[in-house]
Amino acid sequence: MSSPDVMPARTSPSLSPRRGLVVAVVSLLGATLFWAGNYVIGAGAVTSIDPLSLVFLRWGIAVVPLLVIAHLVERPRWGEALRAWPWLIALSAFGLAGYNLLLYSALQFTDAFNASLINAFNPALITLAAAVFLREKLTPRAIGGVLIALVGVLVVLSKGDLAALGGTGFGRGELLMIGAILAWTAYTITGRLAPTLPPITSTALQAVIVLVALAPVSIASGGPALPATPAVWGALVFIGVFPSVLSYLLWNRALTVLPAGGAGVFLNLITVFTAAFTILAGHPYTAAQILGGVIVIGGVILTNAGSFARKRTR
Repeated sequence: MSSPDVMPARTSPSLSPRRGLVVAVVSLLGATLFWAGNYVIGAGAVTSIDPLSLVFLRWGIAVVPLLVIAHLVERPRWGEALRAWPWLIALSAFGLAGYNLLLYSALQFTDAFNASLINAFNPALITLAAAVFLREKLTPRAIGGVLIALVGVLVVLSKGDLAALGGTGFGRGELLMIGAILAWTAYTITGRLAPTLPPITSTALQAVIVLVALAPVSIASGGPALPATPAVWGALVFIGVFPSVLSYLLWNRALTVLPAGGAGVFLNLITVFTAAFTILAGHPYTAAQILGGVIVIGGVILTNAGSFARKRTR
């Protein structure tokens, strides 16, 4: 998954409020569904393509559609956008490159469901980081939500046996996934400090930077590992189109109607959809994963409930 950049909420003039709300909810469902697919399909892809190649090929597929759509939809002033290049480099390093490299590396050692459960803690972690680095107010309810979500993550990491954590520690995949959510937290905090850019334009330019930065590394290591079978090619195309392009378009379409705080709660559906895919595909899952996931999502909703309520009343 790549969680999205956000646009200020505004009401779409072309739709009635009721119809606009329905379109927004459907858009959010589609965006989170595709991001969940990134976990499930990505877990299969990394068995044939190394994480560095997968990140390089993913954004190689996505970059042209993103640039074209940004130009047609947002009509940015590219020169002005490029003046924010130090911020774009930092964002691409933390987000499009760092998060995804760590995510795909984690999926080599843990399953998609487990990775998505740890990722579900990310909104609570961002709330905590915003309080530390941006001096945003942290209410008692938010603190309680963060602590509850953390308990849920520990349930997942310990496989239901919290006492065993001191002896066994975390697995490699879990540690890499923790690194991934730390990278996305840094991406989010950096994004809030950076100059405001149209979100699709920003994502497109970040994709260009990732490709330029990774190209020499990829060439030095013998070039990106191309898919060996039609099935893996299909997985790569899915990752390059659906979670990388369409999810961003759907997410930003929804934010023309809903406040960012309310839309953010929908990110918990990534874990729900990943769990559904896991069960439908017949992959094994544990009671600890289900219990931990419910606790994490409950804690995250509690953490963000106050923000959502405030924005709804404006």
